[in-house]
Amino acid sequence: MSKQKYALIVFSIIAVLLLSPGIGVDFYDKVWSFPGNFFSEDFKNNFPLTSIPLMVFALLGTGVYMTFKLGFPQLKHVLHGIKVTRGDYDDVEDEGDLNHFKALSTALAATVGIGNIAGVAIAIYYGGPGALFWMWITAFFGTALKYSECTLALKYRETDKFGNTAGGPMYTIENGLGPKWRWLAVTFASFAVICSFFTGNAIQAFTLTDQLYSQFLPLLGAEHFLMTKSVVVPGILEPSVIQIILGIILATIVGSVILGGIKRIGNVTGYLVPIMATIYVFTALFIVLSNYDKVGNAFSTIFSMAFNPPAEIAGISAGAFIAFLNTMMMGVKRGLFSSEAGQGSAAIAHSTAKTKYSVREGVVALLEPYIDTIIICTLTGLVIMVTDSWHLTEFYSKRIDPSITQDMWMNSSVLTSHAFAQGVPFGDKIVTLAVVLFAISTAISWSFYGDRATEYLFGSEAIKYYRYVYVVMVFVGSILLLEPVWIFGDAALGFMTFPNLIAILLLSTKLKDLSAKYFEKY
Repeated sequence: MSKQKYALIVFSIIAVLLLSPGIGVDFYDKVWSFPGNFFSEDFKNNFPLTSIPLMVFALLGTGVYMTFKLGFPQLKHVLHGIKVTRGDYDDVEDEGDLNHFKALSTALAATVGIGNIAGVAIAIYYGGPGALFWMWITAFFGTALKYSECTLALKYRETDKFGNTAGGPMYTIENGLGPKWRWLAVTFASFAVICSFFTGNAIQAFTLTDQLYSQFLPLLGAEHFLMTKSVVVPGILEPSVIQIILGIILATIVGSVILGGIKRIGNVTGYLVPIMATIYVFTALFIVLSNYDKVGNAFSTIFSMAFNPPAEIAGISAGAFIAFLNTMMMGVKRGLFSSEAGQGSAAIAHSTAKTKYSVREGVVALLEPYIDTIIICTLTGLVIMVTDSWHLTEFYSKRIDPSITQDMWMNSSVLTSHAFAQGVPFGDKIVTLAVVLFAISTAISWSFYGDRATEYLFGSEAIKYYRYVYVVMVFVGSILLLEPVWIFGDAALGFMTFPNLIAILLLSTKLKDLSAKYFEKY
């Protein structure tokens, strides 16, 4: 069966499940909680391990396995990765589209994003400071997954008729495992297209316009004609005039970049990522250093609460274990979302690198979780800690100080904005700027992921139509209320993951041989 027919079957199944009465969005909402959603609360209280989602077992378990099989590449090859990234091994004659730095920037532009601002805050809000420790653990093992998936993507990439490279898990699966696995490759590519429209696009657009709306609201007031929201479809479409305007502007910006292809995307992200990361990191670092006397206590709290968080049910052993499990799970889940390790998306960007050695780009890719989670997420978490903003969370209220009432709680980017505002004047405006830059760069980079998946499924002629739809989805995402889109997009991200992990495990011996041969020489 052709890839096109496989893809049409997959898209049809997705549509039927989404539109079927009694299934719909609820089906996709359960992807990241499976199989715990099938058990009663009493059963999960008696057997707490059943609350751990299969997705977490699969991602973290594969990361641990690959770490030991490859001999801890995240420790042994970091310095080599830095040398490759800074251009020590660049050769303009090598096959590929982007140099190592631009390939890394394109991947980071999609990885470093809203999760670094909102994701850390959410982890602390529900899991407490100890969740940050488990984000570090997840990132550490996630580096082995990034190394694995990106090395394989380079090994099995192809070159299209226009001379552009095409790679990623779909090519790894079909070229590495053989044609009989094509159905799995098509499954990955189909969900990559869907994910690009929602997780990498609409969610970013909504977050940007919603954040800017919140900044304009105190200035103009809710009654201003630009700010008044019109209910078009209750609970789904309730846009304001300013959100429509911002949506048009954002779609124009993204469209002007992505319609130029991967080289323009690489050029833009090569400048945008360092700028946005520098602004955010410098501000966070300034706040942390300004409160240096609280940093030691912050780390002490993180480590102690990682293993012994205060239990909501005092005096009951099961309650203490459930509290620990909740903290660990929040850190692991947010760490996985932050780094995107194992999900296969970054491998598509890294497969464009100019190099004749696949391992060489693998060592560049393993730097991502260090930059994204170990550095940027840690700084966000420390700002929330040293400014005592974490006291305004559900975790702190329920487990430490009940006098913090629910109307005082802050979550997501609101908590991060509050923390930055406590640390520096106009700190919330800096967070807003970061949200704008992160959202734009993520939307630009994710367009390329969907681009490659579309070409794999339907050929290069379909790319231009995909890009037009993508630009339209930027505008649509700007004016929607996105709770169902978050659910659907996250589910697509989950469905992308399993085909990629299967390929990594089945090709792990081949990957080990590639690594050994390369490092004998370098």
